[in-house]
Amino acid sequence: MNSNEVAPAVRSILDAARERPGGAERVAVEDARSLPAAFAAVEAEGRTPVVAEVKPTSPTTEGESDADPVELAEAMVAGGAAALSVLTEPDHFGGSVEHYERVREAVDVPVLRKDFLLEESQLDAVPADVVLLIARFLGDDLAPMIEAARERGMQVLVEVHSEAEVERAVAAGAEIVGVNNRDLAALEVDLRTFEEVAPAVPEDATLLAESGISTPAEARRMREAGADGLLIGTAIMDGDPRENTSEFVNA
Repeated sequence: MNSNEVAPAVRSILDAARERPGGAERVAVEDARSLPAAFAAVEAEGRTPVVAEVKPTSPTTEGESDADPVELAEAMVAGGAAALSVLTEPDHFGGSVEHYERVREAVDVPVLRKDFLLEESQLDAVPADVVLLIARFLGDDLAPMIEAARERGMQVLVEVHSEAEVERAVAAGAEIVGVNNRDLAALEVDLRTFEEVAPAVPEDATLLAESGISTPAEARRMREAGADGLLIGTAIMDGDPRENTSEFVNA
């Protein structure tokens, strides 16, 4: 896609992503933890499946957390998180593959690698249970990237923002779909995005609502609109991550 169609902050992230090298050797994940299974287990207990995000900083938040990623992750799991998301983008989010490795070793839930992955070699930076692929930024490369991730034993969360992107994601073989409520062209959040786009996602797909979920009431709203799980970052990071996670899990 044309990088001029996105906000300057996102354009800067994409420019950095294009320059970031991948791993030196092809990785293989033999023991990936199932995200759909983790969701089902939490759902069976009558709770809300939450993917809690370890996010040191971002272009849309103020300040930066210097808390240890492992301590944050353990607190989130103790609060009932079904899975975790760990930023590995270093330049704008303060993340790293080292953070991912440390967190995955410390917990027993699926861990999503959240980054802006544009090249197949970037999949090899770290073995991951689940990787994020953003439909808007990959275009015709989406299907090959999904296949490349699966060949390495990884699950794929394909992020979309419109019905047209859902169609492309499904055609590319997406089985786990996340609808981002944040418009990356303007960085504005609107929870109606999920409500409008979710009906286009096949019922047999695992469906996540991403971005802008800041209260338990909004969590319930997304669940009522069809979300199988919720990806929540800032609202959990602000304050006590264990307590905040628990509030959303029990929403």
